Amino acid sequence: MSIAVTGASGDLGGRVVRELAARGMMPRLIVRDPMSAPRLHGADVAVAAYEDSEAMAKALDGIGTLLLVSGPEHPDRITLHRRAIEGARMAGVERIVYTSFMGAAPNSTFPYAREHSATELAIREAGISLTSMRNSLYADMAPRFVRADAVIRAPAGHGRVAWVARADVARLAAVLLIEPGHEGQVYDVTGPRAIDLHETARILTKATRRAITYHAETLEEARESRAGHPEWLIEGWIGSFLMLGTGEASVTSHTIEHLTGQRPMTLAEFLAAEPSSIAHLTSGRSQTDQS
Repeated sequence: MSIAVTGASGDLGGRVVRELAARGMMPRLIVRDPMSAPRLHGADVAVAAYEDSEAMAKALDGIGTLLLVSGPEHPDRITLHRRAIEGARMAGVERIVYTSFMGAAPNSTFPYAREHSATELAIREAGISLTSMRNSLYADMAPRFVRADAVIRAPAGHGRVAWVARADVARLAAVLLIEPGHEGQVYDVTGPRAIDLHETARILTKATRRAITYHAETLEEARESRAGHPEWLIEGWIGSFLMLGTGEASVTSHTIEHLTGQRPMTLAEFLAAEPSSIAHLTSGRSQTDQS
């Protein structure tokens, strides 16, 4: 079985590579910079950028199954994805496991969910079998929502999200890449419980020993507090929180436990397992910050 992983030098891609290696399946590592690739014995490293279909086709020569990790935020991310998919088609890739997003649909409140829907369609239109992982918001990102004043500000109302750890997503991705029977499947990939941002703040407070709170912004406040950034990025940020408010992010599934045999971590369990995720919030703090 020939497997390749794009974004292998990134957090999620690197985790998937290590999960596969632990199972005795060394994939081909697709990276932009070979010096950034994970240092693993026997690793096959190929260099290609999403926007370069020819380079991607060369990098994927002989590959049957590809993990296509969605690219970073970009004003035209769907074009980059389409070019990478074209490279996969040219190389004869038979199946793509794609890291999509929950509720991916052309009419989603969340701009990025619309991009993911378009990417799923592009894979199907290329004649490549698709296994879609519609991931919830990553638990790894939750601490990054906390501002310098220890407040999470977002126009999310009381909307809930089932935070999912990248470590759990990586375990699932490895299973989907190795095991048969997932062709054409769409999986919701979430943590075990959906919580609102008030509870998220309480969990972060306990983990960091700082008094972290949540302020439900109005749309006007949300735009004002993010002024100065590119408009497409502001729309993406605000859209992600509006999606919580509409209930689109409250979905929970048993996909991870059912397919891997291991229950996914709660947000609190993730923060305890990976304290580096909150290091920027705890640096120099020995007790709860009440300032």
